[in-house]
Amino acid sequence: MGDVPRRRLGATDLEIAPLVLGGNVFGWTADRAASFAVLDAFVDGGGTMIDTADVYSAWVPGHGGGESETVIGEWLRASGKRDRVQIATKVGMLGQEGLSAAAIERACEASLRRLGTDRIDLYFAHKDNQTAALDESLAAFAKLVAAGKVRVVGASNYRAARLKEAVDLAGADGDLARYHVLQPEYNLVSRTQFEGELQDYCIRENIGVVPYYGLAAGFLTGKYRSAADLGKSPRGGRMGELVKTQASLLAVMDAVAGETGASLAQIALAWLIARPGVTAPIASATGVDQLAELLPAMTLDLSADQLDRLAMAAA
Repeated sequence: MGDVPRRRLGATDLEIAPLVLGGNVFGWTADRAASFAVLDAFVDGGGTMIDTADVYSAWVPGHGGGESETVIGEWLRASGKRDRVQIATKVGMLGQEGLSAAAIERACEASLRRLGTDRIDLYFAHKDNQTAALDESLAAFAKLVAAGKVRVVGASNYRAARLKEAVDLAGADGDLARYHVLQPEYNLVSRTQFEGELQDYCIRENIGVVPYYGLAAGFLTGKYRSAADLGKSPRGGRMGELVKTQASLLAVMDAVAGETGASLAQIALAWLIARPGVTAPIASATGVDQLAELLPAMTLDLSADQLDRLAMAAA
């Protein structure tokens, strides 16, 4: 793998590698030792941004949320690598208070404590929670930025109209924070939520985009190709429809793999990295071997013909 380039994240002063490490598995399917090894390998391989959330992994029996942040915080202390990485985390899906000012302030303090750091580089509203008015949420985020506890604010899972409403509010009131980054679901088989109005708006307003589910929960690795493959992992049960409808896409991905020597996972991520408006997709790994397969996507250049064939096959 060659030198890893850096990309400016929208209009912010953050420069990141073109692949973000997803932290949803830390403290869940990756234990402390495996998480530390993956984090070390990611940084040593040229990665810079780690994405987590306060709600990771509250869905696991016996967990209450904050497990991922806690593991990352322990790794930051043990490794001494805080200044070599950017930490992104999220607020709004843990508990019932959504994005009220009090909830944001309290959640930020809890995340800082678990992470063992004095600042969050990128703080996302995890979803468009309308229990609080947008201006209340944006004022709370602005307060955190002014205090130096948050560098940049972003939105996850926002539709175009609400993102525009939030940006317009911030533009009209200097006391409100502006969303500079969007985290949508986006991959070769899930395109309608981002492509079109939302993508065009992010490009026009210079909003950085860091999509999640870059590998479609594993489908785009080529692991699931028939009904017989669905039992390979707990996620397999969700793959039935893709197995039935996306065989032609996998065939094109196989052809591109033959032309480039790259794996299907690398091709899926490189396609995203090349998409207009996208800064860096997010992908997670439960072990160093799995991560080692993902990292070359950061320097994989697909030809215009290959990119077009992939887009057409997945249309």
